[in-house]
Amino acid sequence: MDGAAVTGKRAARQAASLSDAGLSGGPAIPLNQRDEPQVVEPPSEVIEPGRALALADFAPPSVGPGEALIRLAYRMGVSGSTLARPFGKPARPRLLATVDSPISGDRAVGMALRAGHFLVYGVKAPITQIDFTPSARLTPPFERTVHGFMWLRDLCASAPREQCTATAERVLTAWLGATPKTGGKGAAWTVENAGRRLLGWLVHAPLILSGDNARLRSRTLAAMEDTARWLDRHAGKAPDGLAQVAGWSAIVAAGLLLPDGKPRRLFGEAGLVRALGELVGDDGGVLSRSPLAQAEAIALLIELRACYRAVRREPPSAIEAMLAMLVPPLLGLTHGDGGLGSWQGAGAVTAERIAALISASGVRTRPLKDARQWGYQRATGGKAVLQFDAAPPPLARHARSGCASTLAFELSHGPQRIVVNCGGAAFAGGQVPARIEQGLRGTAAHSTLSLGDTNSTAVLLHGKLGAGVGEVEIDRRMLALENGGATRLEASHDGYVARHGIIHRRILTLRDDGRELRGDDLLVPAGKKGKRGKIALTIRFHIGPGIELGLAENGRGAGLALPDGSYWQFRCGELGEGVTLSVEESMWVDGQGRPQPIEQLVIQGLVPRGGATVSWLFKRMG
Repeated sequence: MDGAAVTGKRAARQAASLSDAGLSGGPAIPLNQRDEPQVVEPPSEVIEPGRALALADFAPPSVGPGEALIRLAYRMGVSGSTLARPFGKPARPRLLATVDSPISGDRAVGMALRAGHFLVYGVKAPITQIDFTPSARLTPPFERTVHGFMWLRDLCASAPREQCTATAERVLTAWLGATPKTGGKGAAWTVENAGRRLLGWLVHAPLILSGDNARLRSRTLAAMEDTARWLDRHAGKAPDGLAQVAGWSAIVAAGLLLPDGKPRRLFGEAGLVRALGELVGDDGGVLSRSPLAQAEAIALLIELRACYRAVRREPPSAIEAMLAMLVPPLLGLTHGDGGLGSWQGAGAVTAERIAALISASGVRTRPLKDARQWGYQRATGGKAVLQFDAAPPPLARHARSGCASTLAFELSHGPQRIVVNCGGAAFAGGQVPARIEQGLRGTAAHSTLSLGDTNSTAVLLHGKLGAGVGEVEIDRRMLALENGGATRLEASHDGYVARHGIIHRRILTLRDDGRELRGDDLLVPAGKKGKRGKIALTIRFHIGPGIELGLAENGRGAGLALPDGSYWQFRCGELGEGVTLSVEESMWVDGQGRPQPIEQLVIQGLVPRGGATVSWLFKRMG
C-alpha cells in the first residue's frame, strides 16, 4: 500500500473516532434524538418533464383516405414499388439523401477499428478472428457491436471519412460474406440487431457506399432492401419495447431514404408510434427501468429524426413528444459528476456521453425528481444528490438486465460518489466476466437490506426476474427542521413477505444543505402477530471509488476519507447483540465497463422476526 493510501486510512480512522466526540467540535447527538420535524406541503408548482402530453400525441399519424389505403395494402403484402408506381418499373437501388447524424461516437473505439481490432468495453478482439456467421457464439456486447453495426458511429468519429472507408468496407465485406441474404436465425437476425444494423447503414451510408468497389456497393444496397423487407414482417414480433422501436425506426428510415418508400414509411410510422406508446410509462421512463435502455431509445429517435431532416420532411409529432418525455427521467439519474447512476444493470456512464446525447436531442428541461412509475426518486440538497429505487423491479417481459435493487440508494456530493451500487451487469462479456452477471443483479450488489442471504426478487437467467417484490409504497415530504429543511423519503416493499413474513421499510432524510443523510431500516411483521425466532439481516453500503474507509474503535462507526481531502462519517444507532459493522471488499463498474475495486460497509447479524430497526447516518465533517 502506498503512502497516500496509508494516510487516507489513518484519516478515515481518525474521522471515525470522532463518533464519541461529536461533529465539528460540538456535542455528540444520538441518532434517536432528532430535530422535531414539521411537515411542509409540497409546492403547488409541478416539475414539468418538458410539456404536457395528450393521448393524441401517440395516436398513429393522421393521413388521408388514400394514404390510409396505401398503408393497409402494404401491411397486407402489396409491394412498395407496386403501390408507389403501379404502371412503372421498380426504381433502381440507390440512396435518396445523405444523413447528418448529430450523435458522435467514441473516437478511441474507432481508432482501434482502424488498427484492426474491435474494442468492446475494454476488450480488444482482432477483426480477422471474429466469426461473423449468425450462429457464432459471441458475448452479448460483441453481438450488438458486430451484428448491430454499432461500430460505424465510432469509426466515423475517429478520422475524416476518406481514412475510414477502407476499414468499413473490410468489415462489411466479411459480414456480408458470412450472413444469409434473406434473413435467418441467430444474433444477426434478432429484430433489435437487424434494426440497428439497417439504421446504421442508412445513417452512415457515405462510409460504406462511397468507395470504388461497385460490386460491394450493389451488394450493400441489396442487403439494405432485404433487411427492410425482413423487418416489415418481423418488427412487431420483437420480445420487448426497445427492440420493437429499433425495428420500426429502421423501417421508417428505409421508407424515407430508399426508392418507392412512401408505403413503407406510412406503414412504419404507424408501427413506430404504437411501439413508442408501449415502451414507456406515464412519466417517460422505459418499462425496463434501465437508464441504458432509456439512453438507447433517445439515440434511436435522434437518428431517425435526422433521417427526416435529410429528406426535408417533418417527423410525426409523437417523435418530438417522446423525446420530450424521455429526457427528464434520464437526467433524474445523473449524479453531481454528470454521469449516470448504476441501476438495472447500467454502469456509471460518463458525463460527456450523457451531455452529448442530451445536446443532440435538443430537449432543454430539468431532471425529473418524483417519478412514481419510472420508480426512481431524486432528492438534492446543496451539492448532494440522492437517488432512491422506490418501485418494484421491471416485469419479466420488460427486463433486460433486471436487478433486485428495491429500496437501494446512491449518494453523491459534488463530483464524488459516496454510496453506489455495483452496476455493470449489462456490460458482462467485456471486462466484466459473464459468470458474475447474475451476482451483479442480486440484492447484495446494491446498497440496501437483504434478509436470509436472499434476493428481494428472484434473479433468473438471461436478464429476467421472478417472484418477489410486487408492491412498493412511497411517501415523499419536505420537512422544516430547527436548523434548516430536509427531504424525507419513506418506502416499503413486500419482497420478503411470502418467505419470511416481513416488510422492509426504509426512511431516508437528506438535509437541504446536503451535509447529512439519515436512514432507518425497519423490519415490520406483515401479519398482526410477528413470527418467533431470529433471521439473518445484512445492510450493505457500497462505498464509491477512491474513498478510504476506517472503522471506529467502538465498532459502531467508520470514517470516509474522500479523494478531494474532505471527510465524512458513518454512524450506526444501537446494534443488537450479535449485530456488527465491518468493512469488506466490493466492486464497482465504471462507464467504460471496467471493474474497479472498492470497499463496502456491512451491517450484519441475527435480528428478531417480530420486528427490528437499524438507524444510521452519513455526515460531512468540518
